[in-house]
Amino acid sequence: MDILEKIVTKKKIYLENTKQKVSYKTLRSNVEHSFGNRKVISFYNALKDYEKISIIAEVKKASPSKGLIRPDLNHIAVAEAYLNSDVQAMSVLTETDFFLGRPEFISDIRKISNIPLLRKDFIIDEYQIYEAYMLGADAVLLIAAILDDTTLKEFMSIAESLGLDCLTEVHDIEEMKRVNNLGAKIVGINNRNLKTFEEDLHTTERLTAGLENRSEKAVVSESGIKNNTDLRYLETLGIDAVLIGESFMRRQDIAGAVSSMRGL
Repeated sequence: MDILEKIVTKKKIYLENTKQKVSYKTLRSNVEHSFGNRKVISFYNALKDYEKISIIAEVKKASPSKGLIRPDLNHIAVAEAYLNSDVQAMSVLTETDFFLGRPEFISDIRKISNIPLLRKDFIIDEYQIYEAYMLGADAVLLIAAILDDTTLKEFMSIAESLGLDCLTEVHDIEEMKRVNNLGAKIVGINNRNLKTFEEDLHTTERLTAGLENRSEKAVVSESGIKNNTDLRYLETLGIDAVLIGESFMRRQDIAGAVSSMRGL
């Protein structure tokens, strides 16, 4: 069983327990009663409209491949540091078993954030999309490797009905073809090989070549972006945004880490 399968198996158990606390029916009712009472910030516009390459800065405590990254994570302090830096959006890990995130991280950060928030999790059930809306997320991550085309399309439609954007993640050219056919507006290219965990920024270059209607898309390069040299390389590819977690989370001075990434 590879890591994605392990995470999805755990996620199914987690969802069963979560639904016992708040049923799907109750969640949908809560969404209907609150719909329109909060302003959803456009994740797509944040990535496309910035004059430089946009940075999606990640709030992350751990990962399956790297273990504990920031043992003393204070998600509010990290978010405040990002808000005082040159970042255009935040990615917030809410997966509990492998990344040690919490759903409430989003609702806590939402109270102070004026930039869009991505719920980064392993979404396998529409319940999680409605939950993301209630938490205060502006976008959700949809991973092509764990969702078939019918489910991807359905989830994209549900998110759109709530005003949420979808970051649709691909790892190889076959997934890119699928996402092209589904008309994904924001495409994330993960530079990490999910079988070996090796990171190769040239994955972004290879897969971007297969992207259709490029000018209309927001293209995000994810994983393995360590310094300004990496950032400048991705800029030459015309990438709209980068998603960076570990390179920031390992630094105590997060604002300084962002400045360094920017080459300042």
